[in-house]
Amino acid sequence: MTTPLSGYLVIDFTHVLAGPACAYYLGLLGADVIKVESISKGDAIRHRGGTDTASSANGMSTSYLTQGSGKRSIALDLEAQDDMRTMKALLARADIFVENHLPATMERLGLDETVIQREYPELIHCALTGYGRNGPQANAPAYDVNIQAACGIMECTGTAESGPTRTGAPILDYATAMAASMAVLAAIIERQKTGKGAFIDVSMLETGLTLMSSTVTDYLKTGNEPKRRGNLANSRSAGAGSFACRDGMISLGVNEETHFTNLAKVLKRDDWLTDPRFSERPQRQKHATELVEELTSELAKYEASDIEFRLQRGGVPAARIRTLAECLASDQVTSRNFIHTDPDTGLSTPTLPFRLNRTKTHAPAGPPPAHGVDTDDILAWLQTPHIKADK
Repeated sequence: MTTPLSGYLVIDFTHVLAGPACAYYLGLLGADVIKVESISKGDAIRHRGGTDTASSANGMSTSYLTQGSGKRSIALDLEAQDDMRTMKALLARADIFVENHLPATMERLGLDETVIQREYPELIHCALTGYGRNGPQANAPAYDVNIQAACGIMECTGTAESGPTRTGAPILDYATAMAASMAVLAAIIERQKTGKGAFIDVSMLETGLTLMSSTVTDYLKTGNEPKRRGNLANSRSAGAGSFACRDGMISLGVNEETHFTNLAKVLKRDDWLTDPRFSERPQRQKHATELVEELTSELAKYEASDIEFRLQRGGVPAARIRTLAECLASDQVTSRNFIHTDPDTGLSTPTLPFRLNRTKTHAPAGPPPAHGVDTDDILAWLQTPHIKADK
């Protein structure tokens, strides 16, 4: 397995989803991750999130388990001088410090970026917040759902009838984690050139706007506010969207001329290619309602699973609308080892959406730790001599 971050130490002073996920991704690439938690209850997400209430009651909620693997856990009271000394000893040995607390909290603890850069000049300090480290909302608390509301993605999701709609999963948390991980990797490369650490300011709000980049540019250029369009494709191409089949539904991305030609051939509707209403894209746009009616009628003749295969094989971007269970059980997902199952606990969790050097999987080093379970071992390790290796 490829582990490019082997030898790097990450101090994970994060909670909930985005911050822990960032540290988890770095761990999947080989970094040694130590999770610093409060003595009282640890990461709050241990006790909520997901549908397994028994696991939540035991401090091992599925939301925590998702990005807890491969880490060690130390429980500290950072209001106590001895434990703060331990925290600083960890930072002195670390390469990367990931945190997602409010700037005011970090200032109160004496762990804000000014102090970190002064005392640990080679440390890469990655800070994730809802709105970024400056601006009028710098100290405003935020969760995924708040940022979905703030960035405009809720306002343009759903239909005119449904009103603004949150996405079905916390995409802002995980997108922010991915953005932070990318920034950390960039900072590592920069440190190799300069010998200096870095402060990384990651904004969930700007991550949300980044996910909407083409929509943002279109609005800035045209002044046209995005509208809720349901399952219609962003391309606004006639014939792109979701359609009912004999059983189930299929999503089509018929955007290019070749796509439409291939679609007509697969559905045995070569007449569309000479029909003056449909033969050229401008005409298809003009007669979109008629094309959708004919396309709906044709697709209703097929089972979604059958026509998906035929369309994909015929060069048409198409996918059957699946449940999560169906997707996870698909040959495509299982063949790429995206889900890792821990050999000791049987816990199955997502990994990374890419592979380096044809590695089969980027798996965590072990199962998620219980709260503070590694405290004594880490304290003993801090008493041993340490010389920081050049990286």
